[in-house]
Amino acid sequence: MKTIGLVGGMSWHSTATYYRIVNERVAQHLGGHASAKVSLQSLDFAEVRDCQVRGDWAGSAALLADATHRCVAGGADVVALCTNLMHKNFAALEAAAAEQGVPAVHIADAVAAVARANGWTTLGLLGARWVMEETFYAERLAAHGISVVVPDAAGRDLVDRVVFDEITQGVFRDESRAGYVDVMRDLAARGADAVVLACTEIGLLVTADQAPLPVVDSAVAHAELLADLALERETVAAS
Repeated sequence: MKTIGLVGGMSWHSTATYYRIVNERVAQHLGGHASAKVSLQSLDFAEVRDCQVRGDWAGSAALLADATHRCVAGGADVVALCTNLMHKNFAALEAAAAEQGVPAVHIADAVAAVARANGWTTLGLLGARWVMEETFYAERLAAHGISVVVPDAAGRDLVDRVVFDEITQGVFRDESRAGYVDVMRDLAARGADAVVLACTEIGLLVTADQAPLPVVDSAVAHAELLADLALERETVAAS
């Protein structure tokens, strides 16, 4: 079994989801006392968030590259970033991993694999403002033949505010859940086949049974793909 390298802590709430899922999936397939081999680097989100607010993407890229080096030093055979937004810096992480001969797995590739397995070609996109409004995430999905629909301006304001003021700080409010469900309904009305929870904490706020259309939880899709790679399995189950 390969060792999975996780660059997490952004926030730790969803990094815990990754750790749980990769272990559950390994145990499911190997049985007994089997668990995943993991090399984890959990960053201080306050430092990363400061870089985001100041627009210091070079600074956050350096933090991710350093964490990647430490993951590989800890034995990682494959590396992944446990957050959607910071895939804005994915090239830096990927380069740091490649320097040591280790592949990096992009979260949007895992999302696309689930969408394609289910025949979904248009995804509603929920995440931090940068994820919804910039092109780095949508373009990665487009490379797999997946198009996106984003919320309107008011919806984007709501989704982004809840991400940073609440769920990345471990706060989950019923009124915010209801607001997200309303945004999802609008995405469905505008042609989304399913919605991608492109912030790894959103699945902790809105579960699949609460959503008004099918859900691709990016954290679940990514963690399951990583477990399959560690086990050298060739199939990815839909999430």
